[in-house]
Amino acid sequence: MNLTTIWLIVFVVCIVAEIISMGLTTIWFAGGALVAAVVSAFGAPLWLQIALFAVVSLVLLYFTRPIAVKYFNKDRVKTNAESLVGKQAIVISEIDNLQGIGQVTVGGQEWTARTTQEGISLPVGSVVVIRAISGVKLMVEEKQQTS
Repeated sequence: MNLTTIWLIVFVVCIVAEIISMGLTTIWFAGGALVAAVVSAFGAPLWLQIALFAVVSLVLLYFTRPIAVKYFNKDRVKTNAESLVGKQAIVISEIDNLQGIGQVTVGGQEWTARTTQEGISLPVGSVVVIRAISGVKLMVEEKQQTS
């Protein structure tokens, strides 16, 4: 089996893996394998084939992945939890990280909550902003009052 055939097999394997995963993970390496197959067909040395495979794969990954991710994931719907980040909530049970207590309500649902900063407790009725989700807990900080 010659090197061109091997590179074409790598190309096909990468394409099939991409079709199965649909995760934009191996398509970049398929491009590198295709370039390596072409230079192999023209009799380039193995070191050049490997170098071109690596360089082309990395260049494709670096320059095109952000664009592809932007356009391929634009219709992705956030999960319920992801959609909460940035929203406001109301403290319904005092939040105290040291004691490990606290709850908020957001969108009619109750969530366990902790503050993003240690040593701060938030009383019942405080308005908070959800900054992140850690496991099943919302990480919140007190909403800054505007004058």
